[in-house]
Amino acid sequence: MMTHKDLEVWQKSIAFVTDMYTQTANFPKEEMYGLVSQLRRSAVSIPSNIAEGAARQSNKEYIQFLYIALGSLMELDTQLIIAKNINFISEKSLIELQLKMEKIGKMLNGLIKYRKTKL
Repeated sequence: MMTHKDLEVWQKSIAFVTDMYTQTANFPKEEMYGLVSQLRRSAVSIPSNIAEGAARQSNKEYIQFLYIALGSLMELDTQLIIAKNINFISEKSLIELQLKMEKIGKMLNGLIKYRKTKL
Protein backbone atom coordinates (compact mmCIF):
# COMPACT_ATOMS: atom_id res chain seq x y z
CA MET A 1 0.00 0.00 0.00
CA MET A 2 1.37 3.40 -1.01
CA THR A 3 1.68 6.13 1.61
CA HIS A 4 2.89 9.71 1.65
CA LYS A 5 6.41 8.32 2.20
CA ASP A 6 6.33 6.94 -1.34
CA LEU A 7 5.73 10.39 -2.84
CA GLU A 8 8.83 11.97 -4.33
CA VAL A 9 7.57 15.43 -3.33
CA TRP A 10 7.38 14.32 0.31
CA GLN A 11 10.88 12.81 0.13
CA LYS A 12 12.34 15.97 -1.44
CA SER A 13 10.60 18.19 1.11
CA ILE A 14 11.98 16.05 3.97
CA ALA A 15 15.47 16.50 2.51
CA PHE A 16 14.79 20.23 2.24
CA VAL A 17 14.00 20.40 5.97
CA THR A 18 17.51 19.07 6.60
CA ASP A 19 18.89 21.78 4.29
CA MET A 20 17.05 24.44 6.28
CA TYR A 21 18.36 23.18 9.61
CA THR A 22 21.88 23.17 8.18
CA GLN A 23 21.51 26.66 6.69
CA THR A 24 20.13 28.16 9.90
CA ALA A 25 22.62 26.50 12.26
CA ASN A 26 25.02 29.43 11.90
CA PHE A 27 22.49 32.24 12.18
CA PRO A 28 23.02 34.63 15.11
CA LYS A 29 21.85 33.12 18.41
CA GLU A 30 19.47 36.04 18.98
CA GLU A 31 17.55 34.86 15.90
CA MET A 32 16.86 31.40 17.38
CA TYR A 33 13.31 32.40 18.32
CA GLY A 34 12.87 34.77 15.39
CA LEU A 35 13.84 34.09 11.81
CA VAL A 36 15.45 30.70 12.53
CA SER A 37 12.26 29.43 14.13
CA GLN A 38 10.13 30.79 11.27
CA LEU A 39 12.34 29.25 8.58
CA ARG A 40 12.41 25.88 10.27
CA ARG A 41 8.68 25.79 11.01
CA SER A 42 7.83 26.75 7.43
CA ALA A 43 10.12 24.03 6.10
CA VAL A 44 8.73 21.37 8.46
CA SER A 45 5.20 22.39 7.51
CA ILE A 46 5.66 21.31 3.89
CA PRO A 47 6.16 17.54 4.34
CA SER A 48 3.89 17.57 7.39
CA ASN A 49 0.95 18.91 5.40
CA ILE A 50 1.61 16.50 2.55
CA ALA A 51 1.49 13.64 5.06
CA GLU A 52 -1.59 14.92 6.84
CA GLY A 53 -3.43 15.46 3.58
CA ALA A 54 -2.58 11.98 2.37
CA ALA A 55 -4.17 10.55 5.51
CA ARG A 56 -7.47 12.32 4.92
CA GLN A 57 -10.53 10.53 3.66
CA SER A 58 -11.38 12.76 0.74
CA ASN A 59 -9.52 14.20 -2.21
CA LYS A 60 -10.94 17.63 -1.40
CA GLU A 61 -9.29 17.56 2.03
CA TYR A 62 -6.06 16.19 0.56
CA ILE A 63 -5.95 19.03 -1.96
CA GLN A 64 -6.52 21.59 0.80
CA PHE A 65 -3.51 20.28 2.73
CA LEU A 66 -1.41 20.33 -0.45
CA TYR A 67 -2.34 23.99 -0.88
CA ILE A 68 -1.27 24.64 2.71
CA ALA A 69 2.08 22.96 1.92
CA LEU A 70 2.40 25.18 -1.14
CA GLY A 71 1.63 28.24 1.00
CA SER A 72 4.35 27.23 3.46
CA LEU A 73 6.76 26.94 0.54
CA MET A 74 6.00 30.52 -0.53
CA GLU A 75 6.28 31.70 3.07
CA LEU A 76 9.70 30.06 3.22
CA ASP A 77 10.78 31.78 0.00
CA THR A 78 9.89 35.14 1.50
CA GLN A 79 11.76 34.39 4.72
CA LEU A 80 14.86 33.29 2.79
CA ILE A 81 14.87 36.53 0.82
CA ILE A 82 14.77 38.40 4.12
CA ALA A 83 17.64 36.23 5.45
CA LYS A 84 19.66 37.05 2.35
CA ASN A 85 18.85 40.78 2.58
CA ILE A 86 20.19 40.93 6.13
CA ASN A 87 23.27 38.88 5.14
CA PHE A 88 22.41 35.71 7.07
CA ILE A 89 22.75 33.66 3.86
CA SER A 90 24.62 34.32 0.64
CA GLU A 91 23.13 35.01 -2.77
CA LYS A 92 24.51 31.65 -3.89
CA SER A 93 22.79 29.81 -1.02
CA LEU A 94 19.53 31.62 -1.73
CA ILE A 95 19.62 30.61 -5.39
CA GLU A 96 20.43 26.97 -4.55
CA LEU A 97 17.57 26.80 -2.03
CA GLN A 98 15.14 28.52 -4.39
CA LEU A 99 15.93 26.00 -7.14
CA LYS A 100 15.08 23.17 -4.75
CA MET A 101 11.91 24.98 -3.68
CA GLU A 102 10.93 25.53 -7.29
CA LYS A 103 11.17 21.79 -7.93
CA ILE A 104 9.09 21.01 -4.83
CA GLY A 105 6.54 23.64 -5.88
CA LYS A 106 6.20 22.15 -9.35
CA MET A 107 5.74 18.72 -7.86
CA LEU A 108 3.11 20.00 -5.43
CA ASN A 109 1.25 21.74 -8.26
CA GLY A 110 1.39 18.53 -10.30
CA LEU A 111 0.01 16.50 -7.41
CA ILE A 112 -2.76 19.05 -6.85
CA LYS A 113 -3.64 18.94 -10.54
CA TYR A 114 -3.69 15.12 -10.49
CA ARG A 115 -5.82 15.01 -7.33
CA LYS A 116 -8.30 17.45 -8.85
CA THR A 117 -8.90 14.96 -11.68
CA LYS A 118 -10.05 12.50 -9.01
CA LEU A 119 -12.78 14.79 -7.63
